[in-house]
This record gives sequence, structure tokens and C-alpha cells, in this order.
Amino acid sequence: MDAVRRNLALWPDVRESYIRYGEQYAGKPWLSPSARLFSEFKTNGNRTRYEAATFAKRRQLAALVMAEVAEGKGRFMGDIIDGLMSTLEETWWGLPAHYGTKIMLPDDQNVDLFNAETAGLVAWTKRALAKQLEEFSPLLMKRIDTEMERRILVPALEHDHWWKRAGMNWNPWICSNWAVSVTECEHDTLRADRAFSQIEAAMKCFVDAYPDDGGCDEGPTYWDRAAASMYDCILSLEGRGKRVELSPKLLRMASYCYSTYIADGYCLNFADSHGNRLVQQPNVMYVIGVMTGDVTMQEFAAYVAREKGFWSDASGMYDKSGNYPTLGRELVFLSMLDKFSKVEPREPQMADNWLPRLQIFSARRNGMFVAMKGGHNDESHNHNDVGSFVVYDGGKPVLVDPGVGEYTSQTFGKGRYDIWTMQSAYHNLPKINNCDQKNGKRYAARNVKYRKGALEMDIAGAYPDSAGVKRWTRKVSIDRRGIVTIDDSYELSRGNAPQQLMLLSAVEPKVDESGILLGSCRLRMNNAVVDVKVEPLADKFDPMMQSMWPDGLWRIVLSVKGRSVIKVIKEAEGS
Repeated sequence: MDAVRRNLALWPDVRESYIRYGEQYAGKPWLSPSARLFSEFKTNGNRTRYEAATFAKRRQLAALVMAEVAEGKGRFMGDIIDGLMSTLEETWWGLPAHYGTKIMLPDDQNVDLFNAETAGLVAWTKRALAKQLEEFSPLLMKRIDTEMERRILVPALEHDHWWKRAGMNWNPWICSNWAVSVTECEHDTLRADRAFSQIEAAMKCFVDAYPDDGGCDEGPTYWDRAAASMYDCILSLEGRGKRVELSPKLLRMASYCYSTYIADGYCLNFADSHGNRLVQQPNVMYVIGVMTGDVTMQEFAAYVAREKGFWSDASGMYDKSGNYPTLGRELVFLSMLDKFSKVEPREPQMADNWLPRLQIFSARRNGMFVAMKGGHNDESHNHNDVGSFVVYDGGKPVLVDPGVGEYTSQTFGKGRYDIWTMQSAYHNLPKINNCDQKNGKRYAARNVKYRKGALEMDIAGAYPDSAGVKRWTRKVSIDRRGIVTIDDSYELSRGNAPQQLMLLSAVEPKVDESGILLGSCRLRMNNAVVDVKVEPLADKFDPMMQSMWPDGLWRIVLSVKGRSVIKVIKEAEGS
């Protein structure tokens, strides 16, 4: 912690921000979530009320620990000790969505994401404040180790958990917290060696399953708990003296965080993305940028820090660094603050990007940005969205992906595709003979052709046989002036009625004789478009969707007969 305290002394505004943040929680009671809240997931499918309560308690602890690290006077230690004891006395540390029974059982210490995440918070608290905790009572340190042993060290090591072989975020997210828990709380050398051997094997499974292009099919907002958590594991491995060779694939997995960046804080939000402006965190981007030697990522981290006001309100960013503040990442980042302060801020503005495994392309011309995805409808955190696209102008959303609302029992259950945000009818896609896309790996794009500034594919295969479509070729392109063109042509095996094209707008559409005005842009359409309807979607919003799209979303329904060509043009150029 010496480097952290030295750096905080050099930036008093940063230091004071953490202290003020902790002061908000000083003297407040420690409230443990109730059994009734836990049981709600089984009784009515609600998971957010319990999550809010347990995350609030962890936020309280993480805030107080950072305040004590920053100030170093012992003023917050009483609250921290009470919070630690309250946390150690909880029956289980995870979430009801990841538990088998209606109430928690002391003997069932299932290792889920937030059992592991809480273990990581406790381990980092022990590392940061070991001397103070020991001075209060050696019995507290022993209690920490005992609880960590029964909650994560033994169950993670001795059980053949499915996530150890998974190619998605559970694997590195849990392993990164398991690793720091072993480092701080495992006193059996042989058991520690076994644990890190399993962690290395799990990381190999994760990397082997990851697309070669480095893309995260769970969506960019999961990157910081997928590839970024893998880099947390690498830090722990290197802390044990193991050198990890960073292959080109590992480097691409890191750079994904800015290759999917749009502008003004927005990133692509395909798949389950709760909010497409909440991804960029300097405390993880800068550290990984240093580990990989990626100057673009380091500059991106500095840009986000400047834009979000890190140097005057560091705790404001810390507060949003996870479901609750990620203590370990913040401490590692602060140990490098002196070097970070010298990095020139720069927003990444990639002109072209292509992820061939995920089949996601993006291009930027003259202030306009377009992206499109192919792939299949059995991706992790899948939405039925093969062939969908987004358009942004000057970093502002025009035609969008809706993202996803609050998680419930339905989200990962049989009724997932009854949720409107998962359906192709609420993405920028056609409804063919009144049929939507189907979920499953066989429902996929074919004949995918990429060149800079354009992506073409046949999306007919993403629809069921009942759609009666032999071919639906979609080409999305952007020219040097920034004009985006969506060109759809099709062949049907049945039916001759007009088909429907859905477009989701983040700007209230205004239909006139010249097309459709969407704020700064205009849609111009050829004669294949025979009818236009506009439907507001705000009445479908839950609180999560409302926070993402406070101005609302609108669905434009275009009836088309034959090949349709739609151009998205900046209004100044289209007038």
C-alpha cells in the first residue's frame, strides 16, 4: 500500500475525494439483506431487490476501506471492523438467482459470481489494512481466514464446478477473486499450489473457447468481467513469480474494449448490455494497457478519466467501477497513478474494425458511425439479432439496439425470448411473412462478405421455415461523406404481401414528404417503402431501460415491397 499512499499524497484532490466518499457511510448501521428478499427470486422472479440490498452493503464497506487507505488515521476502522464482522456472519455471499433453494443454508457454499466477488473484497480489505486489523484483534484475522476457507478456498478447490471449463465471464470473474483469496488467506502451500494450478487450467479453457478475433459475444459491457478479469488473474499469477506470455489473441481480447467504442462514452451494446455508457473504467483499462503495452488503451483510460472528472471526483468513478466499487482494481490502479498522470488523453476513433468470428463490423466516416452484426442466435447472452445494425451521428444515438432491461428469473429461463428486448422485432431487422427470428445456433447469417466500410450477408437462415424466405440479402455500408445505406433484397417461397422492416430510433421520428427526420439525420427511402408507422416504446420500459433511454425509444415500422434502399443522411447534407 506504500505506493498507493505516496501517490495519493501527490494528488490531494483525489485523496480527499475518497475520504469524503467514506464519510458518507461513517456511523451508518450495517444492514444485512433479509431472508424474505432472498426468497423473492423463487416466489415471484424478482432478483433486483435482494441485489440492491447486498450490493449497497458491499459498497459501504468498499467506500470505508478506501477512505481509511487514503486518510490513514484509523478514523474509519471501527466502521470497517463492524462491516467485516457483519459480512462474515452472513449465511452465504452470493445471489438468489445462483442458488438452489428458497433460503440460504450454511453448509451449501455454492461458489457463484458474488460469493467470489465478496471474497475478493474481503481479501483486498485484509491486504490493505492487515496491520490495523491485527492490532484490533488477531482473532478477527483468524475469523477472516476461517470464513474464507469454508466459503471459497475449499469449495472452489474441491468441487468440479462447471465454470472452470466455461468460455464466458463466470470463469475469469470467479477465478480472479479466487486467486486473490488464495494469495491473502490460504496458508497451506500445497493447497495454494493446487488452487493456482486449477486457475491456470480454467484460464486456458476460457481463452481456448474465446473467439480468435478477441471479441466478447456477451457484449461489450461484459468485457470488464470477461477478458479484463482474465488479466486480473494474470496479475495474481505474476505476483507468484509466474511469467505469462501475452499471445496475439490475448492482446486482441484486451483491445476489444476500444475496438467497439463509438464516441462520447457510447460503445456497441449488442447482446445483454445494461447500459452502453458504463463500460469504460480507467482503473482496469490503464492497468491492462500497461500490461499489454497498448498505448491506445492507456490514452483511452486517460481520456475517460478526464471526461468523467477523475482528478476532481475520483470516488465518483470508483463508485461506478462495478455492481459495487471494485476495491482491488482501484488499489492496483492508484499504485500506478504517478505514471498514469503523464499519459496524454485521447479518444479512440477507429475508422474501420472487423471481428470475423463474431461477424461484427464498424466504420466511421465524417462524424457518422455504423456497425452491424451477423453471427448466430445461440451466442452467450443472446438476442435474436442476426443482421441488426446501429447508426450514431457525432457520438449521439440515432438507430439503436435497445439493450436489455433488469434481470429476472425469466431472463435466463425458458421465457427469455418472450422478453421484448430479446426479439428481432425490436431490433433493426425485417419481420418476414409476419415471422421473427428464432433462437438457436442453426439460425445464423450466411454468405457473409466484408470490405472496409461495408458488410453484406444473407439473413434468411436466422428465420424459421414458416417465414417462407429463400434469401434475404442485407448490405449495410457507409461512404466517405458519412451516408449510411441499408440495402435489402429478398426472395420468398410463399407470399407476395409487403414485408415489414423495423427500425429502432433514439430520437422521436417526424415523418414528412421527404422521408423521416431523426434529429440531426434524415432517412430517405426508395419507392419500395409503401407505408410508415411509428410506435413509442417507453411504456415497455422497466427502471433499467428508463435509465438507459431517458428520452424514450420509438419503433419505426416500414412496409416494403421489393428491394428497399434506405439512406441515413446528416440533415445538413440531405436538405
